[in-house]
This record gives sequence, C-alpha cells and structure tokens, in this order.
Amino acid sequence: MDDLKQSCYELSLPVTEKCNAISRDIDRANGKQMVQILRRCDAEIFEKKINNDSFQQTLYSSSVIQTMVDVAKRVEMILRDPEESLIVLSGCGTSGRIAFLLVTSFNEMLKAQNQKQICLYIIAGGDRALLTSQEAPEDDPALGALTLDKVCAGKKRVLFIGISCGMSAPFVAGQLDFCLKHLDVFTPVLLGFNPVHMARSEPMQNCSFHFKDVAERMTAVQRQKKAFVLNPVLGAEAISGSSRMKGGSATKIILETILLAGHEAAFRGKITMPECITARITTNEMVYETTYSHSDELAALIHKAGESLQMKAHVYYIGWHTLGVIGLTDASECIPTYGADFDDIRGFINNGFSEMKNKEGDLSSLGPQFVIGHKDFVDTILPTLSQNDMILFLFSVNDDLHEVTALADQVRRRTSNLHAIAHDLEKLTVPERVCNMFKTVLHLTWSFTSEEVNSFVMRQRWELSTKWCLNAISTGAHVLKGKVYMNYMIDLRVTNSKLYRRAINILQRFTGCAKSECERALLRAIYSTDDLSEDMTSADVWKHTDAANRRDQVVPTALVMIQCGCTLAEARHHLDCHPVIRDAVSACFSSSKNKSTVD
Repeated sequence: MDDLKQSCYELSLPVTEKCNAISRDIDRANGKQMVQILRRCDAEIFEKKINNDSFQQTLYSSSVIQTMVDVAKRVEMILRDPEESLIVLSGCGTSGRIAFLLVTSFNEMLKAQNQKQICLYIIAGGDRALLTSQEAPEDDPALGALTLDKVCAGKKRVLFIGISCGMSAPFVAGQLDFCLKHLDVFTPVLLGFNPVHMARSEPMQNCSFHFKDVAERMTAVQRQKKAFVLNPVLGAEAISGSSRMKGGSATKIILETILLAGHEAAFRGKITMPECITARITTNEMVYETTYSHSDELAALIHKAGESLQMKAHVYYIGWHTLGVIGLTDASECIPTYGADFDDIRGFINNGFSEMKNKEGDLSSLGPQFVIGHKDFVDTILPTLSQNDMILFLFSVNDDLHEVTALADQVRRRTSNLHAIAHDLEKLTVPERVCNMFKTVLHLTWSFTSEEVNSFVMRQRWELSTKWCLNAISTGAHVLKGKVYMNYMIDLRVTNSKLYRRAINILQRFTGCAKSECERALLRAIYSTDDLSEDMTSADVWKHTDAANRRDQVVPTALVMIQCGCTLAEARHHLDCHPVIRDAVSACFSSSKNKSTVD
C-alpha cells in the first residue's frame, strides 16, 4: 500500500489500533535501538498532548483528573461503609490480569489493617485466563453480565470498573449494559484508551447493542455522576494493537491511583483533590524515568532473550511475590500476541498458586501451562536446562535473599546464562555477593518516605518498573526472532472476533486490497485450502476463530499469498525457509519475478 493510502486507512482506525510512527522500523533495530524506541513510545503515556491535538484527552487532562477524583470518592464511600458493598474490577486478557493483581494487592492491604476485603476481580474465561489465552469468552456479552450478576448477588452498592483498552470487548460491554439497567445498585466505570466515537460499533454475538452504544449511554449518564468514562488517549502502541504494553501500564497507574486516593480519604482523612491525583501520576512518571535510565542493561537482556528464542531455546522468569505475578503475566501474553509456544517464555513464582492468591486456587492439574511454582521449575525444567536457555530472576531487597541465592546456585550448576532484575532501597541494598551470581543485573534503586517503606505504594512501583522491563524484553526477543513485520504483530493467533478483525486490518494495510479479498486469503490460511467451500465462507466468525486456533502462522501465510499471488503451499514454503516475515515476502516476490521472466 502506498503512503497516501496507508495514511488515509490509518485515519479510520481507533487510536489503540493505529501504527506508531516511532516504532515503524522496530523489526530492523538492535537491542539498544529497541530500548530507545520503546522508551519514546511509553513516554506518550505522560504527554500533555498527543500528536499536538489539544482536543484529545490525555492522562493529565483536567477532565480525566476530575473523573479520577469522582471515582476515588466512590471508593472512599464504599470503604467507609463496606457492609453489603463491593468494588469489582473486570476485564479480558491483560486487563483482567491487571484487575486480578490490583484486587489481590489492595485486599491484602485492607486485611493488614483489619479492614473488610471488599474488592473482587472478574476475568473473562475465569482463573485459567490469568495464565493462558481464553479468547472465546471475551466475545460473549451475556456471559459478562451473568458473571457480574452472580458475584454481586445480594449487594446493595457496587462500584464496577470495566476495563477494555480498545473499548471493544463484548464481555465488558455486557457488564456495563447490565449496570446501566440497575443504577440503583451499580455505579459503572468504563476505562479505555480511545475517544468514545472510536469505540467498537460492530454487532456482538446474540446482542442488540454494540460497545459504542454502551459507551455513549455511559457518557450521557455521567452528567448526573451515576456512571463514569475514563478514556485518556495514550497514542498508538509500540507494536500495533498490543494493548498489553501502554494500555496495561496506564490501567495499572490509573486504578492504583484511584484506589489509594479513596483509601487515604477513608482511613487517613486526606481529602481527594485533583492536585493529589496529578502528584501520584507524576510519581509514576518518575518510575518510568528511573526504569529507562538503565537502557544498557535492558538492551543486554533483550539481546540475550532474543538469542535464546532464535536458537529455539527458552526464556524463564523466576519471580518472588507480585514480581512473580508480573513475570507470569508477561509470559502468558506472548502466546496470543506473537503466536509463541507456551514454553518459549515461561514464568514461575515462589510457592506457586498459594502465592498467587487467585480465587479458584491451585490449577496445576489443568496441564503444564499451569505448573508455576519454583519447586516445579526445579523438578521439571532445571534438569534439562542448556546454555542457550536464558533465566531471569525478579526480586527485591525485601524478599528472602537466602532463597534467591540458593535457587540461583542450583541454576548456575546447569548454566551460566543467568540474569536478574533487582530492586533496592536507598538505605537497604541487595548485597554484592547476591549480585555476583548473575551475568547481568538490572539494578534499580528507589527512594521512599518512611511511611511508604514496606507498603503497597513501594510494591506498586517495583511492579510497574518490572512490567516495563519485561514488556521490553519479551517484545524485543520476539522482534529479533522475526515475529514482527515492521511494528505489527503479524503472527498473532486469530482466536476471537477482535483478533479476526485485526488480522483483516493488517492484511489491508500491507496489501492495499479490498476487505473481501483479504478476508478470503485469511480464510484460505485458516481452513488450509486454496478452494474455499460455501460452508466455509458463510460460517459465523466464531467458527472461523475456532478453526484458526488450531493453525500456526495464519496471518503471515495469508499475507504472502496476497502479496505474491501464490498458492497456499508456496506461501508456506517461503515461510518455512525464511522465519523473518519481511524476508519471506521478499523471497516470494523474487520467486514470482523469476517465474514471470522465465515465462
């Protein structure tokens, strides 16, 4: 597609699906260049204007800050009178995982202060979605509403926060619609990162409304402060559509800020003011600055992880407490984003599910993807480790350093490819003898006031910093492996309607072909045939996504077929010979030219 067509096409897309000009050539960057690209993209979270557009709300916009104040006051009300009340955070994929992390951490803080634990999380697909991709439930608005109704039965007051970064998830739309029908009990909050007019307007499964309709109704009710829409624009993602990155980070920043402000107002008498909210956001901006100031170490870790994946080896995150949860989350997101195998990047946490504190408890009987404890790593992974496997420890000075060193010593007997992200306090640092056990240590030192030490606030900053680091490492590693075309996750798994639509968008972007032609090529790749039957072309999207879930390289195969006018077999042959997608397309073009010259 020429630049003019590409530009016009981009204008029609929601912000969360657009291509970020900063990262356009990330697939040709080395580790150091990638860190700088990601740094510039993440800086957009905190910009006062996006693309110099003064009409788009940003995180620092007064209207966004005021809405955060209003929601924090609802948190305060519930914390002051918790009987028969709930705060519910809900989302799909990354959004649901962030909801889980925030709820479990916030409840732990309330428990430590002998307060009633009144927070609940919902994730589409249940707790197995914390560790694996469970895309189908995301498309079911009725299931979302039913799940919310069930967990809130008998409650008289519920603050519901539905998270959908692209303002597109039917599961969340169904929940918000349910809340709007029961405003006597529910105060619904929509958190997303597109303007309301860009919310998804396609029909949803067995449903008379769409997401945009719900968002518009929420906006109308917001005038009476009976519902709230929080939708600052963050700019496009570094990897187009990958809302696990900026979207996930901003979700964490916004909701932690709201929960803490409500908590301090309820229990410490601090009145929630716009200046307090702004100050907390600025503190998170300092976390961003501190994290990316270690660009050399981060680049080295990207390079090491990329080497491992290029050699068909593995990357293992070994984390403690909530840093372990961040590792598990990052690893699980690589599967749908990059079409990765579950064991390419895996996370492990001390004490397994008892440390996770998820509501469904131990899920290890569900299969190898749910085996997550350090003991499991020692028993099942350690005996087969090779020098090509990268191991990355995630810990802080507050963790059991004897446990850290003992496990590191065990790993060192098998491989020297051992690295760490370690968090220090200014007056309490990780001893040198511990750091010397690792080849690369990304050493982050933090200053806190006396009241913040050993607190929820300190752990939040460590989590956010670790998230930025791991997002950079796993993204960079998959770029180096050839899983990204320019800055598009070309090898995504097409497992729900959102991703089916995104796959067609990607094919349109790169080929300039009509939507119908792109969809036909996608279906040829999904059903593994050059001759589509009428049953295949007329089937519902959910049947297509069910079939696609059993196929590898669906979108790259379709792209090569369209670009080069070749058969399914020829496209697959080029992809087998050239793992980097750009190289496969180039090779296919060369082959086509040679064939036409001979003819």
